[in-house]
Amino acid sequence: MVPAYNSELSLPELVRRLQSVFDVVASDYELVLVDDGSRDGTWGVIESLARDNSWVRGVRLRRNYGQYNAVLCGIRLARHELTVTLDDDLQHPPEEIPKLLDKLTPEVDVVYGTAERETHGLWRDMASQVTKLALQSAMGAPIARKAGPFRLFRTAIRDAFAGYDGPYVAVDALLTWGTTRFTAVDVRHEARTLGKSNYTFRKLVVHAVNMITSFSTVPLQVASLTGFFFTVLGTLALIYVVAKYLIEGGTVPGFSFLASTIAIFSGAQLFSLGIIGEYLARVHARTMQHPSYSIGDMTPAARALSNGEPVVGAAAARR
Repeated sequence: MVPAYNSELSLPELVRRLQSVFDVVASDYELVLVDDGSRDGTWGVIESLARDNSWVRGVRLRRNYGQYNAVLCGIRLARHELTVTLDDDLQHPPEEIPKLLDKLTPEVDVVYGTAERETHGLWRDMASQVTKLALQSAMGAPIARKAGPFRLFRTAIRDAFAGYDGPYVAVDALLTWGTTRFTAVDVRHEARTLGKSNYTFRKLVVHAVNMITSFSTVPLQVASLTGFFFTVLGTLALIYVVAKYLIEGGTVPGFSFLASTIAIFSGAQLFSLGIIGEYLARVHARTMQHPSYSIGDMTPAARALSNGEPVVGAAAARR
């Protein structure tokens, strides 16, 4: 499945190349394109592609929910045994999909296509590394450093997170709810030639924060350790001051020492409260029951197959 956002230029080429690949590796396949509230003519292109290709179906979200929310929508609509996800910008060549299929053995449930050499800019690459560190915390597995949007997995894994309905989505963290059998294979990563990336350094960092606070308790543990460290530090400082007073006599150091100690403890407390506040915000969002996404429209074929329930998909059945 492919999440689409402002990608009217790249989708026709993407569909053409996907068909060439699936005609070779699959006996039955389909593609679902999830329009994540695009501001250009993306939905019109999806409707046209669905009319001209019976294996293409489109879903249009009511607004922009974010790439990972759109991916979750497509995953839940999958109908085949295997699901492939990739971006709409052609930086992940569809021709690399057979590499992922070859890596999918009976002992493996998820295969990531990891870029041999990424072609993003410096800031984007740095932000991607921050995101992967956060993902490693959320997934609790070293394979997270190789995770990415180009992935192949067994569709049945989605049963493990069928009840998840939070507004913050990390697909790779959700996959760990259903399996621990991950692997990765190196694939080409091509430079973007059509359109421009909608991701900025800020957006990627925000996504990393959302990911780590929504699917991991590591920040709370860090806050606890920070508080413990400064408590020990303050206790040692107090012992030093009292001991010096008892041994050498004279006055206890005054304002400067006290002010610096208060500043340290205040900073530690505010840091801990900030982390706790992030978690409380996510609990608040869950209690408000904000959906991960909301479908606004479907192409005729997708609507016919839904039968009143969202059951659309993008997957390939291997030969």
